[in-house]
Amino acid sequence: MGEVLALVEARLRTALGEPDARAAVTFLGTDRIEVLRFMDGDLVRYATLGMSAQPMADPTSALADPVKGPRAELVLSVRGGLAETDKVLRPLAVLAATPQVEGVVVAPGASLDVGEPLWPGAPFSSVLVAESGGLVEDLELDHPMDPVRFLPLLPMTANEAAWKRVHGAQALEERWLIQGTDLRDPLRRSVNLD
Repeated sequence: MGEVLALVEARLRTALGEPDARAAVTFLGTDRIEVLRFMDGDLVRYATLGMSAQPMADPTSALADPVKGPRAELVLSVRGGLAETDKVLRPLAVLAATPQVEGVVVAPGASLDVGEPLWPGAPFSSVLVAESGGLVEDLELDHPMDPVRFLPLLPMTANEAAWKRVHGAQALEERWLIQGTDLRDPLRRSVNLD
């Protein structure tokens, strides 16, 4: 477990630079989750560290495999200085603990909801999990372990989350793209869904 997390942190540092802050959160019955903050010009990037320590188990499996199975960490990028986005540390840790707490596999296209604003005044309480491989490359581990995927999180308003449930993740991403939505704006309004 410790070896995997050391490799994950090294990959994050290679891709994003040195973290300028970190916080740790532990929930009853779960492993410790850290959230690292990286500054990149006017962008602030938050990355979880700890979610990939154990593989995510298929909730339909009778037994969880301690070695095989998907592994991931979460990455959120927002424009700095526009909102109190550092308050996202606990909600991010909650999302990263979801596989341990709820026995779900977090994968691209999934919606995750914390039930409260991601930070004070945020119009978002949920996120869309995007495809890995862009900002931080997947981290290959020794066989038979699956690679660690660094999954970007795209904040969704309540209307966008409801629309996504009906039309799917790809349709929502196309709406964002067509309308030139700045998904890193921590104060953005819902995209036009008519």
